[in-house]
Amino acid sequence: MTAPDRTLAWTLARAHLRRRRTQNVLTILGIAVGVMALIAALSLTNGFTRALISATLRASPHLSVTAYTPSGPSPELEQAIRADGRVQAFTPFLADKGLLTRPASSGRAAGVDFTTLFGVSRDAARVLDLPPEERLTLGTLKDGEVMLGAALARSVGAFSGEEVRLLNSSQRRTTLKVRGVFQTGNYLIDSAYAFTNLKTLQQLQGTATITGYQLRLFNPDLAPRVGDDLTRTRAYAALPWQNLYGTLLDQLALQKKVIAFVVLLIVVVAAFGIANVLTLAVFEKTQEIAILRAIGATRTLITRVFLIEGLILGFGGLLLGNVLGLGISAYFTVRPFTLPGDLYFITTLPVEVKLTDILAVNAIGLITTLLAALIPARRAASVEPGRIIR
Repeated sequence: MTAPDRTLAWTLARAHLRRRRTQNVLTILGIAVGVMALIAALSLTNGFTRALISATLRASPHLSVTAYTPSGPSPELEQAIRADGRVQAFTPFLADKGLLTRPASSGRAAGVDFTTLFGVSRDAARVLDLPPEERLTLGTLKDGEVMLGAALARSVGAFSGEEVRLLNSSQRRTTLKVRGVFQTGNYLIDSAYAFTNLKTLQQLQGTATITGYQLRLFNPDLAPRVGDDLTRTRAYAALPWQNLYGTLLDQLALQKKVIAFVVLLIVVVAAFGIANVLTLAVFEKTQEIAILRAIGATRTLITRVFLIEGLILGFGGLLLGNVLGLGISAYFTVRPFTLPGDLYFITTLPVEVKLTDILAVNAIGLITTLLAALIPARRAASVEPGRIIR
């Protein structure tokens, strides 16, 4: 198509749009609302996923390396871990499960709950991302002391300074003094985990072995690769946090896809409003199109006129929708949703805007707009000037 034809196409497209301003504005608003809702929904979903994973990793190591058979500490493996520049900190640990009880007292019934108990060294304070006071408590646990998750402490009814009784998986009993509580924001962890020092749990189990090592990495996403490197030639199994919480990650990914699909339908429906506007314009401009065809306008020129109209409406809706969507995301960044922690694991719903999501939303919106405009554009190009003029 020549330059004059391109200029004529733009001129005709602008002229058509100026004559139907109200309908055009409504069409643009429809697309903008859909794009706004999609960007806001994806940003909130991203924020929820990030907050939940962050809360989960506060009291969970990025990587656990466990021995196939119970054994003592491995100086060779510890040296390899220290030499790995991807590892921020590590601690040997011993894991056990047990029944935690608090005896009844005056005015209070007995408290009972199950727990996963970890015996750790002082270095655990560097492996787990707890608040400073809780980290200090974890790093200074003495023999016979235990640190409970906040929800577990409430369930048992035991708090700092009180004593609880533990029946472990091998039917051994001991009494522990509650040194403090920790709270990650993830209810599943806060209601199930407890920590004591390594010596206390080894004495309870009557062993000098450890389960393995817990590691904290500078980049949690590298956990599978680091685990594979450390265990490839050693009798240890690697458990990255992605495997431990694989079901959770799959559910979050599915949730994002479902939300995106449902909200995307709004964009699709709004985009096909362009088809309605342009189809009506074709009917109104049939005679004008016939005259243009009679004086030499090609099918390509007519098609381009209506595609340009659709693109202008689509770009206007996408631009406005991006501004509104990012504005809503910014608002919820300043004033996030408040959530009940015992139901959603986190107390607030933050926002995380991803460039990939913005690009995907705009790409889908643009493609949908083009498809919606193509139908009436092809119809306009198929007008037979001889039949219409007669």
